[in-house]
Amino acid sequence: MSTVVQVRPARRCRVAPAALDMLESARRGLAHAAVESSPAARYVAAHLAALRAAAAIVAARLEPGSAPRRKAPRSVWELLPRVEPALAEWAAFFAAGAGKRAAAEAGLPQAVSAREADDLLRDAETFLSLAEEALGACVQGALPLLSVG
Repeated sequence: MSTVVQVRPARRCRVAPAALDMLESARRGLAHAAVESSPAARYVAAHLAALRAAAAIVAARLEPGSAPRRKAPRSVWELLPRVEPALAEWAAFFAAGAGKRAAAEAGLPQAVSAREADDLLRDAETFLSLAEEALGACVQGALPLLSVG
């Protein structure tokens, strides 16, 4: 009986280290959100994780000097659809939640319910996966496949 171990070839990451750092920060933020007992803190952490994931895409895709010249800085949620149109609906979704996040950060009672926080956490996890996929980021290598024959 012989054992054959197949190892998938490693994908080469072609993502700027700064963008990879932002994706990793987003992943840590989601882990932090998942253990928060307060719905407000969970909502805030999940929303900020999504913001970091979006910032990674914008940082990786926005050409230097191509940001529009305006007096007021643009939100990452405004820039994301310009650099990754497939994520435009996600940008609108998270932009719409910014006010609720601000209310939760301010400590307003009843700013978010436990269900809203849990839903946003799941949405942020999905968004982070889409962001990693859009960038072709190598976030976790595939485990070797073991085949016994």
